[in-house]
Amino acid sequence: MTFAIRDASAADAAACAAIYRPHVEESWASFELDAPDAVEMAERITSYGTSHAWLVATQDGAVAGYAYGSAHRARAAYASSCDVAVYVAADRAGQGVGRALYAELLPRLSRHGFHAAFAGIALPNAASIALHEGAGFTPIGVYREVGWKLGAWRDVGWWQRLL
Repeated sequence: MTFAIRDASAADAAACAAIYRPHVEESWASFELDAPDAVEMAERITSYGTSHAWLVATQDGAVAGYAYGSAHRARAAYASSCDVAVYVAADRAGQGVGRALYAELLPRLSRHGFHAAFAGIALPNAASIALHEGAGFTPIGVYREVGWKLGAWRDVGWWQRLL
């Protein structure tokens, strides 16, 4: 399938919030407990889009998914590293949206001077692991029982890719 990839804007905030909401409310894919509304999502798009990048994939005029880079850690020596995340609309899962987004996001982050990208994946999540490993990420470790979500302790695996 073909998707148009472009920089996100505040006008995409409601669509991004709608895509993200089920990951917050119905799964442990996100460790947020309250789904952000469109106003909060617009603030994130502006902030991450300025410091790193925030991209959306569109198909037939609708946002099918989004991906972004953000700061990895606050201390200065981490400035050349970033975290990445991708979220895809449920009805577009498995259609290559995530791959298309990372194919644009990762080179852009490299051009912006980032050296390493990290992805935290709440486990289990076979689809996200496959996406990240297909994009060249390698597993580097697991934080055991690092978060409590949906009535149980959750592990987070970490993957890294040098840009």
